[in-house]
Amino acid sequence: MSTTPDRPADPTRASGTTVTEVAVPATADAPDGALYRACIDLQNAVDAEGYGTTDLEYRADEQLAEWHVPEHRPRVMLAVHDGDRLVAMGTLETRRGEAAGTAWLDGVVHPEHRRRGIGDALLDRLEALARARGAHQAHVYLTTGPAPADPGAALVPPTGAGAVRADAAGVRFLQGRGYALQQVERCSRLRHPADEAALGPVRQEALAAAGDAYRLHTWSGRSPERWLADLAVLATRMSTDAPSGGLDEPVDEHTPERVRAADELLEAGPRTMLSAAVEHVASGRLVGYSQLAVPADRERPAMQWNTLVLQEHRGHRLGWLLKVANLDALQAAFPTVPSTYTYNAEENRPMLAVNEAVGFEPVASVGAWSRQL
Repeated sequence: MSTTPDRPADPTRASGTTVTEVAVPATADAPDGALYRACIDLQNAVDAEGYGTTDLEYRADEQLAEWHVPEHRPRVMLAVHDGDRLVAMGTLETRRGEAAGTAWLDGVVHPEHRRRGIGDALLDRLEALARARGAHQAHVYLTTGPAPADPGAALVPPTGAGAVRADAAGVRFLQGRGYALQQVERCSRLRHPADEAALGPVRQEALAAAGDAYRLHTWSGRSPERWLADLAVLATRMSTDAPSGGLDEPVDEHTPERVRAADELLEAGPRTMLSAAVEHVASGRLVGYSQLAVPADRERPAMQWNTLVLQEHRGHRLGWLLKVANLDALQAAFPTVPSTYTYNAEENRPMLAVNEAVGFEPVASVGAWSRQL
């Protein structure tokens, strides 16, 4: 959400604005895609305020495949105009089936148009749409820059791990809307080339801990047919096994068909996915996986996506094994990529430990907020 509160002394100041749903074009450069592109540009510009870098831009062509998403993840983009000027944009994502009770909201307001009630009006519309789709709770993620050094300036989630700046404008805005901080994620960056003096010991320790009981697999692009069912289980377990703090996360059921559909969406976009997975030799099943998304512009950072080891197979350094295997593959195939970014729950000490060991450095704290609708 916007990093500046928008509740005005006179709420009617936002009355001159109009909110419209954005039609997502077939291609990012299509003539009818100007509003879509403008919304993505605004989103990236405001997000860069929170992160302090443009490294984490998610460009219009990179997002497009996710907007032409199958029926399991309905999404809506809204644009707010003051006259003919775009002043804010927002997104709503919901689920089907048992997960339909949760909605994920996001929104940004142009810096020159804050404190006019636009953020309130936008969030009102997003929450109303969520309720109309059957959602009874909303989740919002807000980036507020580095974690505060002063404990007196810190707002700590129920997990007790991590903190956001209590005085951040976006924090005050969400609190004023009745949202509660439930978890803090750490955004971290590893500069490339990674230091082999740090990477090597982690690699060796992971290989030794896994031993002969586990086998590593890596690939680029679409998932091998033989692993689709196992990857569906792992993707589903991301919604149940990953640390979620105080968030009430719904089960997000995946099927082999949904995994393949996700592969096809990625293939239609400009990013390349690098995957690493661990097979439990005795059962012949995958029990962990990790994904790295590489942009078409090889001078831009890669982004760590899902990483998960099934709870029943933890304690064997498999997360370490997966993380290092993907970093090795990334640096070998794409040596000009300058860095990798990743997000981890602050209470997820095992994964943060491996990140810190190989050289990831904190960039920003991301608060996960929720409220009942």
